[in-house]
Amino acid sequence: MKNVWLGVGSFILVVCVFMSTGICSEPAISEATSECLDCHAIQHPGIVKDWQDSRHSRITPGQAMKVKGLGRKVSSRSVPEKLSGTAVGCAECHLLRPDKHADTFDHNGYNVHVVVSPEDCAVCHSEERAQYAKNIMSHAHKNLAGNDLYRQLKTSIIGKTRRKGNTLEYLPADALTEADSCYYCHGTRLRVTGTQVRDTELAGEMAFPVIEGWPNQGVGRINLDDSMGSCSACHTRHTFSIEIARGPYTCKECHVGPDVPAFPVYSASKHGNIHASLAKDWNFTNVPWTVGQDFGAPTCATCHISLLVNPDGEEIVSRSHQMNNRLPWRIYGLIYAHPHPLSPDTTIIRNKDGLPLPTDINGGYAAKFLIGPEEMKQRTAEMQKVCAGCHDTSWVTGHWKKFEHVIQATDAELRTATGLMQEIWKQGLAEGLDRGKNPFDEAIEKKWHRNWLFYANSIRFTSAMAGGGDYGVFAGGRYQLSMAIAEMQQWYNLRMQIEKPK
Repeated sequence: MKNVWLGVGSFILVVCVFMSTGICSEPAISEATSECLDCHAIQHPGIVKDWQDSRHSRITPGQAMKVKGLGRKVSSRSVPEKLSGTAVGCAECHLLRPDKHADTFDHNGYNVHVVVSPEDCAVCHSEERAQYAKNIMSHAHKNLAGNDLYRQLKTSIIGKTRRKGNTLEYLPADALTEADSCYYCHGTRLRVTGTQVRDTELAGEMAFPVIEGWPNQGVGRINLDDSMGSCSACHTRHTFSIEIARGPYTCKECHVGPDVPAFPVYSASKHGNIHASLAKDWNFTNVPWTVGQDFGAPTCATCHISLLVNPDGEEIVSRSHQMNNRLPWRIYGLIYAHPHPLSPDTTIIRNKDGLPLPTDINGGYAAKFLIGPEEMKQRTAEMQKVCAGCHDTSWVTGHWKKFEHVIQATDAELRTATGLMQEIWKQGLAEGLDRGKNPFDEAIEKKWHRNWLFYANSIRFTSAMAGGGDYGVFAGGRYQLSMAIAEMQQWYNLRMQIEKPK
């Protein structure tokens, strides 16, 4: 069967893997994976080619575990013996833990599940899995779906609009709309709703599970083994490439809009300029990643995830999939910037008014749910270690001073806008939470939340990422913020004149 696959796939798997131990070998392919490839090389040649190009196809877990020092990519201390000596192929992922997956079905005599979860990846990558579970991204679906205020904001943006008298009414979006918008990035909740018989080209009629919410690769996807997250959100199937995960375009997929404008800010920054000009000559695959040797300017992964060393091989920062352990401030959200939450489950947060927000309406912190000053200091030091790989101390401290000033300045502007919105609610010119209504769906409320959802975020991201002045002023920041507040004031003045008794 293996010979059939090799012929069909036009790929000869003869690879000499030189390890630190000096072992040179051709990795074996399990019988089950060979059977998968016999059919899927014809039906899904793109998938098979991606796997052929992957590190998984070229090295066994047993070989990977013999690597010593910082170059080791497999964090688990042991793997099951039956997996240790073969390449990581179709069967090694899609047959794991079949009793834990609700989508497991009989497929040519094998118990196959469609959706590979972080718990499957944890067999070899246990530390990364544990770290990612502490990451807010892993709870992204729950944090959106389980927060009443976030749901109301979501409804005001993607909900079904209909006229009701002289007003507009927003109804919740249907599941397909949600999956194609907010939950594309936040992740859907997957459910098996039945089975479907399909007539396949090679094997005739076959039954497959029908999965609600699939396909999806959102960072907080609720999987069919009840785990949260999707490794393929960053390590795209089926190459699972380090190079792709380290590139800024991976993060761009979800961090490109005005709510989280990381990619457009990066593109406008000096770092983005250097990357666009010189990245073709960089090495995106080395582990560890050497500053000034493998690359000449940071990408998102450099600052937030990767294991970095200096040219002498000395560790600068360790690899982490927690994502926020180099971040003291959370610079976007409802409504003000704030210290990062203690727990990745933000649905537990309650401010002093009992609302599920990390700050109150005037900017005070829900401190018991947020990291404290010592943790913020430690995270700041970790991030500044990354900066110091290319910049001297005066640059780093000067940059950080400007950044924290921007946080204070934008929060002050938002207190002005929010105070005005409170007065509008008080005067009955719009209906908010005090009347049991959605505080985000009227035109003036949309203008208000645009201030903190778009403009203040753009200013903060521009400062945090050294993104260039124009993006934080005219392209999406200070000009729009000041204009929106002025328009809110003018709207209020006009409405008050109209509402005055004759």
